[in-house]
Amino acid sequence: MIGQIWRWLAQRRLTITFLLLGTIILLFIFVPLTKTIFSSSPSLLWKTLLEGEVISSIWLTLYTALIATVVGLVLGVPLAYFLARHSFRGKRFVEALIDVPIVVPHTAAGIALLFVFGENFAVGRAFHSIGIDFVLSVPGIVIAMLFVSVPFLINSAKQGFEKVDERLEKVARTLGASPWQTFFRVSLPLAKGSIFGGSVMMWARGISEFGAVLVLCSYPTIAPILVYTRLEEYGLDYALPVATILIIICLVVFVGLRSFAYRREKA
Repeated sequence: MIGQIWRWLAQRRLTITFLLLGTIILLFIFVPLTKTIFSSSPSLLWKTLLEGEVISSIWLTLYTALIATVVGLVLGVPLAYFLARHSFRGKRFVEALIDVPIVVPHTAAGIALLFVFGENFAVGRAFHSIGIDFVLSVPGIVIAMLFVSVPFLINSAKQGFEKVDERLEKVARTLGASPWQTFFRVSLPLAKGSIFGGSVMMWARGISEFGAVLVLCSYPTIAPILVYTRLEEYGLDYALPVATILIIICLVVFVGLRSFAYRREKA
């Protein structure tokens, strides 16, 4: 019996080793989140959630991240398709440039945006002349979220378009479809799973953004900045319920969207 167990273990050493290592990283993610969630009583969480400042900051966070994602879809999906279908000199540089916002410290990203969209600079003045300001205003939150999160959408959409067989597009063209019709009726539907997944990642990343938003727009206050200011001014006990609410919302929304995407793929 013992010999059979040893042989079974020997045959599955790779699987068991990887399972143990994977379990460690899963616990590394799971334990802090769970401990945070259960560190506040339901009554305290409900009381915190009813605070006007908390409600407004969470709502502001969710809808500005959604606006940034919509802008990313309109501008990023065409770029992703172009990169997936064309080779040109400098393509690797463009692809690297798209990924730069992921690696740049986000406070530095906020300063970079400030030097373009601030009222003392040409682009900022141009927008100011039509009544749009980016410093200490909602548009500033949107562009900060857009800057740091749009690479997730572009890269995912690009991978989706690369998986679409170009022969299908050529067949559509030979049957009389225009380039626009081919894109919207063939390429886009076949890549929609990757685009949706990238959109979810972009939205989630926008919700969690802190540094770039802090530089451009510390007020009105999004939820991550509210957590920081409460921690800084009043301590951990005062910041913990807000952090817990934000974690719960992100978990519910993100798991729900992932499940929705999974069901669509299986359908």
